[in-house]
Amino acid sequence: MPLMGSLYIGTSGLQTSQNALNTTAHNLSNMDTKGYTRQQALQSTRPYNTISLNSRGISNQQIGLGTYYSKVRQCRDYFLDQLYRKETGRIGYYEKSAEAYEEVETLLGEMNGASFKESFDDLWAAVQELSKEPSGSVQEGLLVNRAGAFLERAQAVYKGLKEYQYNLNMQVKDNVDKINYYGNELKLLNNQILKVEAGGVESPNDLRDARNRILDELAGLVKMDYKEAVDGTVSVQIEGVDFVKRDVVYEIGLDEDTLTGFYTPFWKQNAVRTTNPDGSYSYDIEGAEVFNLKEEIDPAKNNDIGGLKGVLLARGDRQTNYTDLSDPNYKTEVAPSLMMNVMAEFDELIHQVAVKMNQAIAEAAEPDAGNPPGYLCELDGDGNIVPIQLFQKLGSAGYEPAMAGTPGYDADGYRLEDPDSPETLYTIGNLTLNPKLVESPSILGLIKPNGDEDMQLGAALKKVFSEEVHKLNPNVETPCNLASFYNNLVSQVGGSGKIMRGLVEYQEAELESIDFAREEVIGVSSDEELNNMIKFQNAYNAASRYINVVDEMLEHILNTLGA
Repeated sequence: MPLMGSLYIGTSGLQTSQNALNTTAHNLSNMDTKGYTRQQALQSTRPYNTISLNSRGISNQQIGLGTYYSKVRQCRDYFLDQLYRKETGRIGYYEKSAEAYEEVETLLGEMNGASFKESFDDLWAAVQELSKEPSGSVQEGLLVNRAGAFLERAQAVYKGLKEYQYNLNMQVKDNVDKINYYGNELKLLNNQILKVEAGGVESPNDLRDARNRILDELAGLVKMDYKEAVDGTVSVQIEGVDFVKRDVVYEIGLDEDTLTGFYTPFWKQNAVRTTNPDGSYSYDIEGAEVFNLKEEIDPAKNNDIGGLKGVLLARGDRQTNYTDLSDPNYKTEVAPSLMMNVMAEFDELIHQVAVKMNQAIAEAAEPDAGNPPGYLCELDGDGNIVPIQLFQKLGSAGYEPAMAGTPGYDADGYRLEDPDSPETLYTIGNLTLNPKLVESPSILGLIKPNGDEDMQLGAALKKVFSEEVHKLNPNVETPCNLASFYNNLVSQVGGSGKIMRGLVEYQEAELESIDFAREEVIGVSSDEELNNMIKFQNAYNAASRYINVVDEMLEHILNTLGA
C-alpha cells in the first residue's frame, strides 16, 4: 500500500472520530433540554481505488481510502410520535372538559362563602314555617326575606356561570392565536430546514427538534395529522383541512357573534369573503367552521381530540334559559355543552320556584271572587284587583286584567311567556322581588276576609316544593321535586366531572407509558454517551498513532534515500 495513500486512511479516522466526539458531546450537553432528540453519528466507507482487475481471482485488487462522516441522524420512532401526539390531543380534550366541570361545580357549591343550597333550604324552611302559622307576621317576614336571599344567590350563581362562559370564550381566542402562531413557526422552520438540507453538508437536527416540540404542543390543542416530505418540510392538517403546506399557512379565523360576543373558529380559505366599504373583510362562515360541534363525541370516531374542541363544547354558542330545555334540538344543540345545559337547568329551577309560588298565591287570592285588596291582592295602576306577586318580572307585568283574551294574554289577563320576547319570561335575569312586600311583608295578609287563617295556601306552597313533577332535562326520565332538583343538578355535574377526571387520569397513564417508550428512543443516556466518548476517543488516538507511524516511515525512507 502506498504510504502517501495511507495518510488518507489516518486523516479520515481523525475526522470521523472527531465529528463523532462532537456529536456525543452535543448529546451530553443537551440531555436535560426539553424536546431534544438523541443524535447518532453514521460512518461510511470511502470509495476504493482499484489497482487491477482479475477475472480469475476471487476479488479485484483494491486499496481502501478510509471512512467518512456520512450523516448525523435523529433517533426517533415515527409511530411512537404519532401515537404520543394523538393521546396528547385526547388528554387535551378531556382535561379542558374536566376543568370546566370542576369550575361549574365550584360555582354551584360556593359563591363568596355563601352557598346557594343554603339559601334554597332556607326558603323551603320558611315555607314550612308559614304553613304552620300563616297569620304570623314573623313567618310572613321570614318568607319574604328568604325569598329575597334565594333570588340574590341565584342571580349571583348565574352571573358566575356567565362570567366563566366568557372566560371560556377568551380561551377560544387565545388558543386560536396560539395555533396560528405555531403554524407560522412551522412555516419558518420548514424554510430553514429546506435551506440546510439543500446544502447537503449539515443535518438540521436542532431545527427538527424545535419543529417537533411545536408539533407536540399543537397536538394538545387540535386533532392534527402531519407528513414530512422528502425535502424535509412538514405539512399539517387540522380536522382534515390543510393548515401548513410547506411555506404556506392557512390561518384559522375567528368569527365574533354580534349579540353574544362568542368566537367561532373558521377556515378563511373556505369562507365567502366580502370586502367592506372601509377596506376590511367580512366572512360568511357557513360550512367553513373548523369543528362540527353537533357530532356526538365518540372515542371510536377519534373526535374526542384537542383542547380547543373541549373548550368550545363546554362554552356552547349562547347563554341559555329554561326555554332551551324544550327546544326540539335540545339533544344536539344544548345537551352537548356543559355551560348551556347547566344554565338552562339552573334557570328552570328558579323559574319553577317563582312561577309556582306566584301561582299558589294567585289561586288563593281569587280576585275574581270579589275579595277586597289586602287578602293576597292589590290594586294595579288602572284600579283593577290583581293578585300580589312574590316574584315579579322586570320587563313586563305579570297580570293585566284589561288585556284578558287579547293576543299574548290568556283569558284571565296573565301575560303569556314567549321565548322570542325575553321580557315576558320568568328567568333569573328578568326577576325581582316584589318591592311592596320587601317594604311591608305583612301586606301578604294570610288572613281570609272571614278572619280565618289560610291553611290551604301554606299547604299549596309546600306542594310547590314537594310535588314530584319536574325533570332535570329531557334526557332524564325520573321526575323529582324542587327540593331535590338542585341536588340532582349538582350530582349530575359532579358525577360527569368525576368521569371526566377519571378519563384524564386514564389517558395520563396511557400517555406516560407511550412517553416512556418514546424516551427510550429519543432520550440521551449519560452512561451510553460516555461509553461512546471513550470509544471514539480511542479511535481518534488510534488514528493519530497510525498517522505518526506512517510519518515516521516516510521520514525514514526520505532520510535513507537522501543519504
